[in-house]
Amino acid sequence: MTREEEQAVIARVLDGETEQFEKLVKANEKGVYNLSLRMLGGEQDALDASQEAFFRAFRSLDRFRGDSRFSVWLYRVTSNVCLDMLRRSGRRRESSLTDEDGEELPVPDERSDPQRELEEKELRQAVRRNLTRLGPDFRQALVLRDVNGLTYDEIAQITGLEPGTVKSRIFRARRKLAALLAKDGNFFDHPSSDSTAGKGGGRDA
Repeated sequence: MTREEEQAVIARVLDGETEQFEKLVKANEKGVYNLSLRMLGGEQDALDASQEAFFRAFRSLDRFRGDSRFSVWLYRVTSNVCLDMLRRSGRRRESSLTDEDGEELPVPDERSDPQRELEEKELRQAVRRNLTRLGPDFRQALVLRDVNGLTYDEIAQITGLEPGTVKSRIFRARRKLAALLAKDGNFFDHPSSDSTAGKGGGRDA
């Protein structure tokens, strides 16, 4: 759905054709669910958060000014729902991330090799285990960037931070996670870990 199509649908919803909101749901439900799942870790929690996010979005649709893509505004609503849930429960959920170069964290993809499959499984478990040591705000920024593919500017709109602060937060969180993995003995000497830690450190620290 293009930005113009979104605006047309929103106008119809605000004009009383509330059934048109379903078009916005269908166009964004996958992204909203994926964001919720990575933030919260559990499928049922993700479903609950997704439903609450769409409910809040519907109730406050008249506040959407069209300054950004509708999905960006919706992700802000969704991430706030997830952060509320995390802070209420005191939990820090699991998530999958990508490295500084935008590629998946070091997990081999040669599924025909049982040894590589085992290493992949162990490393994913290590990532999930160590990710729980990161705070919700770090996770929010990482998931928005690495799972939902938003730009630094769009994440800044969602979080209320400056783009430079967003970039620095993501960089520090990735570096911290890499250090935790290395300390845990599960980082498997992936080349990007060293290059990531050195690349841009002076700019973003």
